[in-house]
Amino acid sequence: MPDETILPDLQSALLCEDVRHEFNGMQTIVGVLNVIPTPSLPINYMRLCIWSRWCSGSGKFRQKSRIIGVDEQQVIAQAEVEFELKEMEGHATNVHYFGGVQFQQFGLHHVEIFLENELRLRFPLPVVRVVAK
Repeated sequence: MPDETILPDLQSALLCEDVRHEFNGMQTIVGVLNVIPTPSLPINYMRLCIWSRWCSGSGKFRQKSRIIGVDEQQVIAQAEVEFELKEMEGHATNVHYFGGVQFQQFGLHHVEIFLENELRLRFPLPVVRVVAK
């Protein structure tokens, strides 16, 4: 019987400041972000990461992750990775590392996760002004 491709489910995706790979093979997710607070712009991040896990699929796939600007056009950061799921019970964990990410506008940005150029997840990332006291 030929290998059948079954599109996987996106189990989870997080925007964070770092993902550390421990000696025991586990991963530690550091600084999960749901908002970017800043008193002024532009704000620079030396490193941002998108951590994602796929499961319940079979075959070879391409994931694209990106952060887009307030205007819905500007791509602030983007990365792609190919991965394979050899069995339905397996999972694949992908980490995209972005260096030198700069946010130049306050407002609602978005994180997008694509599988084979099809949008699978989109979540908001507000960049908000905070007033120092």
